Amino acid sequence: MKAIIIAAGMGIRLNPLTNDNPKCMLEIKGKTILQHQLEVFHANGITDISVIKGYKKEAINYPSLKYYINDNYRNNNILNSLFYAEKEMDDEFIASYSDILFGADVVRSAIESRGDIAIVVDVDWKGYYEGRTEHPINEAENVIFDADNNVVEIGKIVNKEEDIKGEFIGMLKCTKKGAEIFKEYFHKAINEFYGKPFIRAKTFDAAYLTDFIQYLVNNGIHKKSGSWRLCLLLSRP
Repeated sequence: MKAIIIAAGMGIRLNPLTNDNPKCMLEIKGKTILQHQLEVFHANGITDISVIKGYKKEAINYPSLKYYINDNYRNNNILNSLFYAEKEMDDEFIASYSDILFGADVVRSAIESRGDIAIVVDVDWKGYYEGRTEHPINEAENVIFDADNNVVEIGKIVNKEEDIKGEFIGMLKCTKKGAEIFKEYFHKAINEFYGKPFIRAKTFDAAYLTDFIQYLVNNGIHKKSGSWRLCLLLSRP
């Protein structure tokens, strides 16, 4: 199992804290967010770890990691940034945002999940938004799923509050078969939508990871035959 950490973004909402550092290099309890993540991955036996960096890239310099450089970070978003490390998707992998904290149990559950493509969802998400003015609840990457834990809708969902079951925390797992599908559909999408609106994004370059997951859902990935399907992993990180 490999890990790919997406760390190219500018973190504008955290200014001035991110004036000189990317979000993942901010410290919590004496360690950077990235260090917390690395320790959790290591605790699960994952040592083949790649980081996609862009903004303030010189600040991320752990000798044990592999690096991919997204110098176009001002013009693209999380989905396209992830695929700078496409060559790491030759086997099973976990992809993660770089600005989230999670425990070893979350990664372990992702590894053990049944689906060939699985996303981690926090079902106790609403409490985190109480009293917040920055990144309010309508900015949450929410998820609606069916009785079989298949994703029905994901992203910044409006006018369906009663159907929302949780929030995507920014982590997904692909088995080797899932990785093949993930790459295949990314290239289908870029060929069809480059320079055009894509799901909720104004252009394909601006797409979030959730836009791509919704694209997989729209293409019936979770309904097709075979051992792989898009499934939902419930977690309470």
